[in-house]
Amino acid sequence: MTITFLSQRLEFPHPSQAGPDGLLAVGGDLSPERLLAAYKQGIFPWYGPGSPILWWSPDPRLVLYPHNIRISRRLRRVLNSGRFLITADLAFEKVIEYCARTPRKGAWGTWLVPEMIDAYIRLHHMGIAHCFEAWDQGRLAGGIYGVALGRGFFGESMFYRVANASKAALVHLCSFLEEQGFLFMDCQQTTGHMLRLGAVQIDRAVFLDQLEAGMRSGPGPGRWSLSKGVHEMKHKACSKD
Repeated sequence: MTITFLSQRLEFPHPSQAGPDGLLAVGGDLSPERLLAAYKQGIFPWYGPGSPILWWSPDPRLVLYPHNIRISRRLRRVLNSGRFLITADLAFEKVIEYCARTPRKGAWGTWLVPEMIDAYIRLHHMGIAHCFEAWDQGRLAGGIYGVALGRGFFGESMFYRVANASKAALVHLCSFLEEQGFLFMDCQQTTGHMLRLGAVQIDRAVFLDQLEAGMRSGPGPGRWSLSKGVHEMKHKACSKD
C-alpha cells in the first residue's frame, strides 16, 4: 500500500488507491477549495489531535437513502409527541461545538480538532455546510451537520443532550433531503447506530457512480430553512422496528 503525500496542488489520487482501511492520502490543508475537491471525489478528512491531516475513502461505504430512514415505534411516538422543535441552520457553531464535545464509545478524544471546526464553519458561511437542530423547551437538545454538494449530503457528525433528539433531527433532515431531490446521505464509516436507522453498505465503486450522478445538478449553496410546521409533520416508517 502506498500513501500519497499531498502537495499544494488540489489533486488527490483516485479513491481506488486507498488502503484496506480506507486511508488514501496525508497532508494538504483544509481550505474550502480542497475540501470541496475531496468531497466531489468521495474523499473526506478524519484525524485526531497531533496527527497530520488524513484523507479517507473507505470500501464499502455506508449510505443512507433519505426515503429509507427507519423509524422505530419508540421514535415514532417521540416524533408524534411534538416534544422537539426542529430547525435548520440556526445554530451551526453550537451544533459542531457539541459534536466535538460529545464522548464517542470506544474512541479517545475527538476528530473535530479546532482547525476542522473552523473549516466547516467557513463552509457554513459559504452556504455549503448545514445543520438541523432539535430544541427542547428552548434548549439545544441535539443536532446533526454535514456538507451539501449537488444532490448529495455528506453527514459529518451528530450529538444529543436529550434522548432521541439527534434521531429526531436526522428524520427531519432526511425528509428535507428527499423533498429537495437529494439522492443520498453519505455516512462515511459504518456504525451499528446508522445501520439500525436504515443505512446500508455499498461498494465504493457503486458509491462513486452515484456520487458522479449527484454532482450533475442540485439546489446550490445557500442557507436552509424549513417550511412552517415541518417540525410537526408525521413520517411514514419504513419498518415496524
